[in-house]
Formats: sequence, structure tokens, C-alpha cells
Amino acid sequence: MREKLILSLAALGTLLLVWDFNTIFLHLPDEALQGAIYRIIFIHVPAAIGAYVFYSVAVITSAMFLVKKDFKYDSLAVACVEVGATFTLVNLVTGSIWGRIIWGIWWTWDARLTTQLICFLLYLGYLLLRPAVTEPTQRATMSAILAIFAFADIPIVVMAIRLKNVRTQHPQPVLETGGLDPSFWPPLLISFAAVLLIGTALVLVRLHQETSRREIDYLRRELHAL
Repeated sequence: MREKLILSLAALGTLLLVWDFNTIFLHLPDEALQGAIYRIIFIHVPAAIGAYVFYSVAVITSAMFLVKKDFKYDSLAVACVEVGATFTLVNLVTGSIWGRIIWGIWWTWDARLTTQLICFLLYLGYLLLRPAVTEPTQRATMSAILAIFAFADIPIVVMAIRLKNVRTQHPQPVLETGGLDPSFWPPLLISFAAVLLIGTALVLVRLHQETSRREIDYLRRELHAL
């Protein structure tokens, strides 16, 4: 049942993404000011939003682990962080490519870029922490605390282009101010749906792997105790 669900989510997400790319690259016209490179928005933005969705699940399940001490919440949290960090990396790479074409530079210490990089590094630290701590309860507890701490950076990333007197080369939030052409909304939403479907499939795969690893680790500890 789990395998069928994972395959169904992954297949549906992939089909949506392929169909969406066909629309984006073959049917949408070039943007008046940016030309063809603007199409990267259909990967750049959904990757960021998808990452924040999975980070949100991770912070909730991390808090639940601290309250209930149930390792299934820890397993779900680490699976979501791994997928979220992957999408954050996609967001940073596509943003760098976009910036190279529009701004003429691969990276600038723009407020949004810097805070997003900090977000990625915090969650990367989360992933590096886990194998360094061998005791399961201590590892899960420390990971949960770090996940909650890292999540505090996300509102800063979101607000980075909205604060006055803050250096940023990013445009104003066009998704909220009506600056996005109406014809761009359907492919953007489809791309976001595809990211969520593929991301959920990956989370389920990692959740199964993490649960199996924990069971094997428990059996190994039992054998060592004999």
C-alpha cells in the first residue's frame, strides 16, 4: 500500500511537471524586460514555498516529539528537513542563475539571498548533527531543538524584501501586489502542486528508511546487551 502511494504521488507529480514545462517553455511568451530567463520563476518560487511547507511540518513534528517522546515524530521531522533542504538548494541555485543574467553577478549579499543561505546552512547543520549523536533520545531531542531554532529564520527570509531601509536587489513581492501577469498563475500553481507531490513521495520514502534504520539500530542494541 505504501509503495503504491509513493509511486502514485511521484508519477502524478512528474507528469504535472512535464506538462507544466511544456506550457512554460513552448507556449508562454518571453517577458518584456527579462526575456526568456524569467521562466526560471516557475522553478525558483515553488521550490522555496515547497521547502517552507516541509520545514513547517518538521517544526510541528519536532515540537510533538519534545512533548510526547514518540520517535515517529522524529523520523517524520528528519525526512521533511531533508526534502526541504533539497528544495532550498534548488531555490538558491536557480536564484543565482537568474541573478547572473539579470543583475550581472552570480551572488550578491542581498538581504533575501543572505537570509535564505542562512536558512539552508541551519538545516544543513541539523542534518550534520544527527550522525554525530549516537544515543537515539539525545539525538532526537537535540535535532528537535535545532529544527525549532532554524525555523525562526523563515519569517526573516519572507520579510527581507518588505522591510524599509534594508538593502535588497529583489523586486517587491509580485505574487501579492498583482505584478504577476495573470497567464503566469496557472503554470506557477501547477509547478507548486508538482513540487508538493514529488516532495511528499520523497518524504514517505525517507520516513520508511528512517523507521527501518531505527528498528535495526534497536535490534543491534538488544543483541549487544545480551
